[in-house]
Amino acid sequence: MELWRTGWDINRILTVILLISIIVSICMVVYVIVTPKQGEKFTEFYILGINEMADEYPTQLTVGEDGKLIIGVVNHEYADVSYRLEAKLDGAIIHTEQIDLAHDEAWEEPFTFKATVEGADQKLEPLLYREGADEVYRSLHLWVDVAPPG
Repeated sequence: MELWRTGWDINRILTVILLISIIVSICMVVYVIVTPKQGEKFTEFYILGINEMADEYPTQLTVGEDGKLIIGVVNHEYADVSYRLEAKLDGAIIHTEQIDLAHDEAWEEPFTFKATVEGADQKLEPLLYREGADEVYRSLHLWVDVAPPG
């Protein structure tokens, strides 16, 4: 018991505790710096007008006329993802494409479709599927009126 009464032993114990605390603190700071912060996982899916803005969409066409827009996908899923893009016009598939993106990689391409049938409120649907899934992951739509030629 006399060992505890000397100031030298108490100082030694407190010094060891302080050193251990400093080492643990440094390890925690290194861990926080090295470990990347993972945010929300999501995919951007959008359409733009041919002017690369969110306007001037091809909503008024005549039979035989081409509608042009831009479709974009940005992967924020923190993993490589394979997507399948499918475009439908009034329920009929008019385009299918495979898109493979790494995390934070973007894909943006012009898309052209042809108005072949006269009618109002035809639904153009770009649909995005994740690899191996049968259900739609993201969907967009645009209402197109197609007038007779002339």
